Amino acid sequence: MQRLQACLPIRYLLTQRTEDGKYNYIEYDWKDMHFISKGALMGDESKIHGPAALNDRSHAKLLSLDAVTCVRCLSWPSQAADWPTRHRNYGWPDSATLDRVVSNGCDVVFVAHRQCKQHEAMGTFQHRLSFSRAEIVLINSWMPVQQITYHLLRVYIKTERLTESADNSGAGTLSNYHIKTLMLWACELKRRSWWTENLNFVRICAELLQTLSVWLTDTRYPHYFVNNCNLLDHSFNVGSVAKKLISVDEDYLSSWLVNNYIRQCAQLCPLQISRLLDDVTTSAKLENAVSEIVRWRLDSSLIDLNFTVYFAEGYILSGVSLRSLTARSCVRDMNELTKIDKRFAFYFSAVALLHVARMISKNGFSDKLMNILSTVVGRDSICCHSILSRCKTERNTSELVEFLQKSAVTHLTKYRQLRAQEFGSLITVVTSDFEALYAYKRGAYQQCLRLSTQIVHTLLYAACLHGVLVVRSLFSCLMMTLSH
Repeated sequence: MQRLQACLPIRYLLTQRTEDGKYNYIEYDWKDMHFISKGALMGDESKIHGPAALNDRSHAKLLSLDAVTCVRCLSWPSQAADWPTRHRNYGWPDSATLDRVVSNGCDVVFVAHRQCKQHEAMGTFQHRLSFSRAEIVLINSWMPVQQITYHLLRVYIKTERLTESADNSGAGTLSNYHIKTLMLWACELKRRSWWTENLNFVRICAELLQTLSVWLTDTRYPHYFVNNCNLLDHSFNVGSVAKKLISVDEDYLSSWLVNNYIRQCAQLCPLQISRLLDDVTTSAKLENAVSEIVRWRLDSSLIDLNFTVYFAEGYILSGVSLRSLTARSCVRDMNELTKIDKRFAFYFSAVALLHVARMISKNGFSDKLMNILSTVVGRDSICCHSILSRCKTERNTSELVEFLQKSAVTHLTKYRQLRAQEFGSLITVVTSDFEALYAYKRGAYQQCLRLSTQIVHTLLYAACLHGVLVVRSLFSCLMMTLSH
């Protein structure tokens, strides 16, 4: 396997400039170098899995998190130099996707080779190349049928415990990365019509599992990016897995999908839907049951997305509050949030503006805060020029703080309006709650009372109340206004 076997020192810190996209660099002093343990990233309750520290203590158990310590490599690695130019018969990935993958570079992650983990030195300092950025770009370019196939294969391999060592000997076994590699090769080596003509997920999965069986039997598992790199060696305990996979045909996989996948999905549905699977003696009855499960899932997915958005808001808020905010971290966070959902950039900007306002109130204005503010508002058209020009000339910090708070409310209100556009059919999203709080803060009690009354009436007479999370401060605001 290809791997870096020496200690990887950090030599330079790169910071991207907002004005032209180029990088400034600072050379590290070797005395300042230190290693960060993966467990420290996520707290004492984190679990180490490969290069990642896993933690499932997320808000309301909605999501699990994993963090990977890595060093960003801006250039495409020489070990994979032939990947962008190798011959491809069926045009996947296309030239635009290839260019994007190469321009993203790769990462170096802190994880030792499986056979070296017990070695005192190599187990501590060994690193390996990670192509996670490339894989995300490629997976996002897949057709829906390819994405679904990837999901089904992962579920099958995990459910059948083919990613575990049966005798607990510690020998290498399959992992999700092996399935991802299988799919990447399949997308490149098979024509588009193979996936789309006579669409049949059972057929596709069965054929890919047969390919996997051949690779395991031959102990030949080619890395997708690095030429002449084999993901298997003779220490892998895959003989029994290969024998099991070679017997998998369409009839077996059809029964498996009904009993181990569709029925599991049905258990999450209301009783009247799950009962449809009690009788699937004909294809028409099975198709009807699956259709009802899919319909219910589509209806409920918006609810799940809404709770995920609540989680993301809390994560952004805690991230800005608990970490030391810098111009560099703002650039990074805003870039990543924009990739996920552009609306989160409004929320992050608002939270960052409030953070800067609080720091100005406590410690006064500084160049560091000016850099943060320039970074945040420099990417947003909302009052961008007015804020920057005011920061350069303003001498009264109290007025500046109020101006920043007002700007934050503008961002938050815009964010609420965008949320209402998506979730308005599911829940009642009030869009003027932050305006009410700001009105109370600056002593505009009549305006606060008017806005708060409108919010309460909106919630009380909402056609759909399930899932509404009423912010306690709104009612506190109303009560304080009434008693003032």
